[in-house]
Amino acid sequence: MDRLERHVRGLLADGCDGVALFGSTGEGNSFTVVERAECVQELALRGLPMHRVLVGAGACAVPDTVYLARVAHRAESAGVMVHPPFYYRAASDDGLFDFMRAVVHGMGDRTLPVVLYHFPRLIGVGYGPELIARLREYRPDVFSGLKDSSGDLERMARIAEAHPEFSVLAGTERLLLPLLDRGGAGCLTATTNLTSRLAQRVFRERRPEDQDRLTAAREALETAPFIPGVKQLLADRDGDPGWLRIRPPLEPAPPDVVERLRAAVALTRPDVSA
Repeated sequence: MDRLERHVRGLLADGCDGVALFGSTGEGNSFTVVERAECVQELALRGLPMHRVLVGAGACAVPDTVYLARVAHRAESAGVMVHPPFYYRAASDDGLFDFMRAVVHGMGDRTLPVVLYHFPRLIGVGYGPELIARLREYRPDVFSGLKDSSGDLERMARIAEAHPEFSVLAGTERLLLPLLDRGGAGCLTATTNLTSRLAQRVFRERRPEDQDRLTAAREALETAPFIPGVKQLLADRDGDPGWLRIRPPLEPAPPDVVERLRAAVALTRPDVSA
């Protein structure tokens, strides 16, 4: 917990407007709902600004998502990020709508903002534009945003245009400025663990040359298996091998891959804004 607390505080001080816990790179689905809940409760007890923390509450069972949402509500978190239930990959929009409606019903009067997490390549199920429109019509006060990791700028721009009060966030820094220019709200992405200062500069100043540099940094970070690669670089940066503990079935990156990653990232210096 000490490592996580230091990391969250560091990100908030280093350019991030908020932090999302238990996403894909955070190995959210490798943790039990009890572990996730205890982590959120402990961070709140330690006095973190939970109004800047989004809690990953995705699960295949409605009660698990509801439980995590209630914990996030008690901790006064900014909201929850919820991916679709991923086991039934042939689920229809009607079925996914019913799932999300059941989550809202379970939260009762303790609702808080929900950011939909769309990453069909990894999760296998996604939130299509029609389903997003239905959820927005049902509870616009709850379904407030979208993390879209599809990589499809046109899709994101269409959703942002159709729902002006809905925060569409790119799942990669590559699309930060292009999406901002087309009505998006920013990005929510794992590699801002390492690029936060530069990404914040792109967000504030909107300079294409900074976006080019941010894109180059992202491309460098993608030269190794993504999750172990990011954690290897965090271990290097902090001098803390604890970052290298990864839960099965994920594995650390091989030494030769790590060396190529380090060399690629050294050329882009993603951790500095100057």
